[in-house]
Amino acid sequence: MYIPIKDADQIEKMRAACRDGALVLDYIAPFVKPGVTTGELDRLCHDFIVNELGDIPAPLNYAPPGYTPFPKSICTSVNHQICHGIPGDKVLKAGDVLNIDVTVIKDGWHGDTSRMFYVGEPSVLARRLSEVTYECMWLGIEQVRAGAFLGDIGAAIQAHADKFGYSVVREFCGHGVGASFHEDPQVLHYGKAGTGVQMEAGMIFTVEPMINAGRRDIREMPDGWTIVTRDRSLSAQWEHTVLVTETGYEILTVSPGMPAPPAFVARQVAASQPADAPSAGTQAPGTQAAA
Repeated sequence: MYIPIKDADQIEKMRAACRDGALVLDYIAPFVKPGVTTGELDRLCHDFIVNELGDIPAPLNYAPPGYTPFPKSICTSVNHQICHGIPGDKVLKAGDVLNIDVTVIKDGWHGDTSRMFYVGEPSVLARRLSEVTYECMWLGIEQVRAGAFLGDIGAAIQAHADKFGYSVVREFCGHGVGASFHEDPQVLHYGKAGTGVQMEAGMIFTVEPMINAGRRDIREMPDGWTIVTRDRSLSAQWEHTVLVTETGYEILTVSPGMPAPPAFVARQVAASQPADAPSAGTQAPGTQAAA
């Protein structure tokens, strides 16, 4: 297994790509409301990525071995859809929740991030699942530092999800990202602390837990991409791209509109960012799309 260690110039290029990815999510938030189709959200994001940012939407025509080319520029996963939902004619209605997953290519480097969005007012269950999943992501990120183990990330995420009776999807995981869309290492969202690859400064990877309100079992839809919960329970996912530093981590997918980190990590996040990095947003997780 070869894990790329980014140098200072490569890290700066990753910062630029990741910030653009986060800006796409800022841009699309006001359009997520009852009556809009996921296909329209895709069109808006595509135009913004290409015409405003001058980037390339990485998912469009992406075709790993065994897959048909992905036909859209973003992934939109609604309610019980876990990940890789294909935008189309689906009309969003009040009470829906969805994950929008964006990856852009800027000057050959990939910026990968996702957020949960509420369409109008969500159910108590949907809101709580989204909030707990957000906390899971941040608790995983909190384990990141040179010398720690990737298993520390998964153990922290799994313990928090278990506390609320939720389940962690195991078939999909975080991943290294850089000049390639998916690189080593794989970052599991479950596991045992003190196991797995030891982190080194300069590693860049995503932390993107997928948490189900019911059982963890999944099913692939006939389109060959969309993954849903087998029991049709709600699912939630959040994703940041993270740089390992000597003393901790740097969140690369930052933007003015990003939701604020949970209170229990806010101080550490502020301290971990370089002086010129955009500050975290002030909105609560998931509420930026409420209408």
